[in-house]
Amino acid sequence: MITLLSKLFIKNREDLQAPKTRQAYGILCGATGIFLNLCLFGGKFIAGHISGSIAITADAFNNLSDAGSSIITLIGFKMAGQKPNPQHPFGHGRIEYISGLLVSVLILLMGLELLAASFSKILHPEAPDVSPVILLILPASILVKGYMYLYNRRLGKELDASAMLAAAADSLSDMLATSAVLISTLISRFTGLAADGWCGILVGLFICWAGYHAAKDTISPLLGQAADPEFVRQIHDLVLAHEGVLGVHDLIVHNYGPGRILISLHAEVPADGCLLELHEKIDAIEHELKEKLYCHAVIHMDPVCIDDEKTARLKAAAEYCLHEINETLTLHDFRIVDGPTHTNMIFDVVTPYDFPLSDQALTELIQEKIKKSHPNCSAVIEIDKQM
Repeated sequence: MITLLSKLFIKNREDLQAPKTRQAYGILCGATGIFLNLCLFGGKFIAGHISGSIAITADAFNNLSDAGSSIITLIGFKMAGQKPNPQHPFGHGRIEYISGLLVSVLILLMGLELLAASFSKILHPEAPDVSPVILLILPASILVKGYMYLYNRRLGKELDASAMLAAAADSLSDMLATSAVLISTLISRFTGLAADGWCGILVGLFICWAGYHAAKDTISPLLGQAADPEFVRQIHDLVLAHEGVLGVHDLIVHNYGPGRILISLHAEVPADGCLLELHEKIDAIEHELKEKLYCHAVIHMDPVCIDDEKTARLKAAAEYCLHEINETLTLHDFRIVDGPTHTNMIFDVVTPYDFPLSDQALTELIQEKIKKSHPNCSAVIEIDKQM
């Protein structure tokens, strides 16, 4: 159904990285979710009313809350697509994360309410009635939720949309929860045991679990999570594919919402190159990053000496000292400044965030090693963190 609707209503539907296409898919999936969840709510509410089952009725209201969640998601995608303005020069893309967080809170509240109602049902058990209507509605609900899980998961991965992935997780938990309700209903039908309240507890726990993970997935980008390694690799590959670019470092990715990414990086270029030609090349790379990866780039040029024998020899010596300490350490921006009494070796060292030594201790250790192997050299070091 989603594929058919996308063919009818979404232009350039194959260009999944384009912000407008991404927004259109978000609105379409949100509208489809509202419709399907309202249908499920109506069917389950009728079934719960007929049978007197608290678990089925609670599951119905869970679908109603899912419809409300889909409304919030739809509005979030719509608002996230607003154009930048003086107050928000980088756009409104993070509204998508905020809408996902609101959905997570609603899911958690519904789960807690269901746990309270189910606990009351355990204290005052009543065997629910079983009718053919229930045995038709619940399996149909499982199939519908399974379909919603599949299309939200597929599009969530293709669009890298945390809100859709959260909706997929919610649909999966609803599938399992409704399966548990169906099983408890059958148990009551064939054994006479009042398993309704216990099943409601199980459903409530599923809902809370889904709400927790949905909140985690939406809070993380708001706090400034690390960039996707695949996205980082694509940036490196694109920049280094240009002749004359010798290296890339100090990459920073600023996420202002899906499709609204600003990056800054340093590109190493030959020190003896033509400044105007190198500037034109860097401009071309910035435009290519915007066209292919939909990110605004600011690139700083770092001139490096590639034909100076002394610089190359001392750089190799510095790299050897780093590898003696730890194989993961790398350096960049290496240059030397000769003086009357000694030579300054100036460079940046890149370390992992979980490196066992402090920045100061590592700096002192490198300086000590370089001084020991090259008494006439001093190391001036800046510590960078691995992106």
